Amino acid sequence: MSSIVAIVGRPNVGKSTFFNRLIQRREAIVDAVSGVTRDRHYGKSDWNGREFSLIDTGGYVKGSDDVFEAEIDKQVVLAIEEADAIIFMVNVEDGVTGMDEDVARLLRKVTKPVFLVVNKVDNGKREEDAVEFYNLGLGEYHTIASINGSGTGDLLDDLVKALPEEEEEEVEEDAIPRFAVVGRPNAGKSSFINALIGEERYIVTDIAGTTRDAIDTKYNRFGFEFNLVDTAGIRKKSKVKEDLEFYSVMRSVRAIEHADVCLLVVDATRTFDGQIQNIFWLAQRNRKGIVVLINKWDLVEKDHKSTNEYEKHIKKQLEPFTDVPIIFISALTKQRIFKAIETAVEVYNNRTKRIKTSELNETLLPIIDNYPPPAYKGKFVKIKYIMQLPTPQPQFAFFCNLPQYVREGYKRYLENKLRELYDFKGVPISVYMRKK
Repeated sequence: MSSIVAIVGRPNVGKSTFFNRLIQRREAIVDAVSGVTRDRHYGKSDWNGREFSLIDTGGYVKGSDDVFEAEIDKQVVLAIEEADAIIFMVNVEDGVTGMDEDVARLLRKVTKPVFLVVNKVDNGKREEDAVEFYNLGLGEYHTIASINGSGTGDLLDDLVKALPEEEEEEVEEDAIPRFAVVGRPNAGKSSFINALIGEERYIVTDIAGTTRDAIDTKYNRFGFEFNLVDTAGIRKKSKVKEDLEFYSVMRSVRAIEHADVCLLVVDATRTFDGQIQNIFWLAQRNRKGIVVLINKWDLVEKDHKSTNEYEKHIKKQLEPFTDVPIIFISALTKQRIFKAIETAVEVYNNRTKRIKTSELNETLLPIIDNYPPPAYKGKFVKIKYIMQLPTPQPQFAFFCNLPQYVREGYKRYLENKLRELYDFKGVPISVYMRKK
């Protein structure tokens, strides 16, 4: 289970560039105009074998009259509260500013690890200029250039050492599965759980964000037994001051980390937008089982083609991981809610499935011989042996003579063959090429 790291700082210091570098994708928008990042971005990164979830926050501007900046400030405070470690980024070109001092004042009260990172240090003169950041009262600092990666290795070395020890994810014979119900606020997560357990366990209102903390409910009916986790809970109204959308996703991150299978509840009356996709890909990168539940299907005007068209549209958004069950439900009328649970149990069984090494080799090696990896730079790859790794989720090692020459397209071909032969629906598969 990975930790959460938040990147905070004033606008336009390079937080999003650094975030994109760590997740190795251009996911956060980067622009010379300050304040571009308003929505939160979530990603997975790893260093020296340690994985962590990464949050790119908007620029912190204390006392601003801008309504967007006021909301961003709330989200930065929330990220600091939820994260296991904080990267505070400043910019050597501008030196110490009043806004930097505001953020530093906030972080000096924090007991968790804080890393002061001076960005845009790409020569010796700027290295000398960075000394003034000692004035922020946060102790030692790291100098980096996020645009080219300079200095990030030393920073990440220290960061992963400071993260909490990882709890080993153990698979026990009598372990009870954990199913997390995740999604945007007001999608019907609590209504779904109430319909399942047959009682009003959770408060349900039309106000988004009624549910606040993650709560476990043990479910033991009709031959199924598992822990059901609602990404929620109830807080006193006087304490509900945070940005609800952001709070919901932060709780979803935590619930995903602890779950075996994620039930992603989608409001059928809204689009399958970027926020929902963020949650989906976070579950996929954490290698959790996933079931997509389209809730409030009873409110949608439809004909005989609606289900297929909606499903086709969603799978288009989820490419290349399209082998995911999609169930159309109504928590209000209890339509197909037990089908959703049956499917979640099937996905859990798929995630814990073990395939004998002898069977893998007897089945897949002839297929690989008929369609071997394409030659690369005149080199021919010969895959000689296959085994499933002893991990909590499906991971497979293909041993060959030249693993570095096997392209991503062929790895996807091998993954598709594994899915076709052994039914890993709803479960991310990892394929590794190893030297024989």
